Amino acid sequence: MLDRLKEIEARYEALNEELSKPEVFADPEVLRRVSKERAQLEGIVTMYRELAEVDRQLEGVRELLREESDAEMLALASQEQEELQARCSDLEQRITLALLPRDPNEDKDVIVEIRAGTGGDEAALFAGDLFRMYTRFAERRGWRTDVIDASPSQMGGYKEVIFSIEGENAYRVLKHESGVHRVQRVPATESAGRIHTSTATVAVLPEAEEVEVQINPADLKIETYRASSAGGQHVQKTESAIRITHLPTGLVATCQDERSQHQNREKAMRVLRAHLLERMQAEQQSEITAARRSQVGTGERSEKIRTYNFPQDRVTDHRIGMTFHNMPSLLDGEIDDIVAALAEAERVRLLEQISKGS
Repeated sequence: MLDRLKEIEARYEALNEELSKPEVFADPEVLRRVSKERAQLEGIVTMYRELAEVDRQLEGVRELLREESDAEMLALASQEQEELQARCSDLEQRITLALLPRDPNEDKDVIVEIRAGTGGDEAALFAGDLFRMYTRFAERRGWRTDVIDASPSQMGGYKEVIFSIEGENAYRVLKHESGVHRVQRVPATESAGRIHTSTATVAVLPEAEEVEVQINPADLKIETYRASSAGGQHVQKTESAIRITHLPTGLVATCQDERSQHQNREKAMRVLRAHLLERMQAEQQSEITAARRSQVGTGERSEKIRTYNFPQDRVTDHRIGMTFHNMPSLLDGEIDDIVAALAEAERVRLLEQISKGS
């Protein structure tokens, strides 16, 4: 591992030199490529240099322990040695993880699909809550959101809403949100005050670039139709909404959010490319089970990754067995602690796999 780290550090320094050259700054594409590679290596180099410094301090403490005879000094040195060894172990684990092959989707933008599951109008209202939660989360991070397609329900919320999120490491941060989300609360329409359980499904798809997914125009069936409101009334007199069917796979993408066919077509193609990339990567990984089902399940109440319990003001993520409180703040997008806990759980799992040699 040490040789590999030295190679990375040398490459990092070479990239720094590249960035100091005027010809690199004069070419936006080269500048983007070099800056991106440098940013990917910076974290590893920083940890490697910190580890080298900790090792240097640790050797100094060990030398002190060999030469010192004063009991009080020995006790202090022993305590410092334990602390430095713990830091060293943590850094080694983090570096080991950082050296693992990167998820190719890690720094991609995402397309998020939220669909009302079991529970009728209440499920649609909950889908609307989740939509607001993610858009507020994105807003807090300075990310850009854009609605691609939406089917509002008559009582409020959404039967389905599809939107993009563009921001640094959006997929890495949000990928664990895919699955069935369950809500337990008293609906506004419930006169007897009984708690109802409803669900909504969330799928987080890495957005594909055109160069990653080649689509033959002959494989597409493109239809136009009139966009309609929640009540079924036409909101436009022209047929600007777009439905694109990828004939070889049967995948369908729609968009009616924009006023022009061209804009709706572009957005629908973004969704279609994301689905095709997901399918292609699943096949490459020999996970040919339906990618959609593996992400979101069927929407039944028994399938869940997370429960939002309003009467008890708690959100429980069942995959990591952790509970979070302050529902209003969470639904207002303050889910940083949840996504951080899920990322940490993934880190621990990967470290366990490494230690087992898997």
